[in-house]
Amino acid sequence: MPSDSDRAFIPVGIAVLTVSDTRSLDDDKSGATLAARIEEAGHRLVDRAIVTDDVSRIRDTVQSWTKNPDIDVVITTGGTGFTGRDVTPEALEPLFEKRMDGFSEVFHRISYDKIGTSTIQSRATGGVTNATFIFVLPGSPGACKDAWDGILKGQLDYRHKPCNFVEIMPRLDEHLRRGAANA
Repeated sequence: MPSDSDRAFIPVGIAVLTVSDTRSLDDDKSGATLAARIEEAGHRLVDRAIVTDDVSRIRDTVQSWTKNPDIDVVITTGGTGFTGRDVTPEALEPLFEKRMDGFSEVFHRISYDKIGTSTIQSRATGGVTNATFIFVLPGSPGACKDAWDGILKGQLDYRHKPCNFVEIMPRLDEHLRRGAANA
């Protein structure tokens, strides 16, 4: 993708949440994959945590991060499948003020090129809450690489053309500010 070399890179604050009943920080390959790529790109890894596949724990962690002014983006990994324990979309989609259907569509397009029709077994999703971008990824390191390398790395780079998420971050809460001005 094209890049504007006249623009300076702007690092953003990112938090990574792994949703798993079986992983710890020591053996969390997906979270480690995301953390390494975030730091390699020049962004700030503000927080990283693991919670079990529990709607309340997932939601509480992400909601607290969206209220932290140092966190611009939350990326979750895990819990996007169809088993009874996979509840990450159910936990987070109700929080979305704006849903990002295109994220899921592009993720599945990239994934299809690598794993074929098995991509339909993921409910990857994205949205915006409290002026914070949230991306919900499958729990495999490969899916995390695909989402970061194919979508997020470019969209979280202010130099990315023709447009990117960083340039619109200051305007994500316009509806809240507009509502406060009318009160």
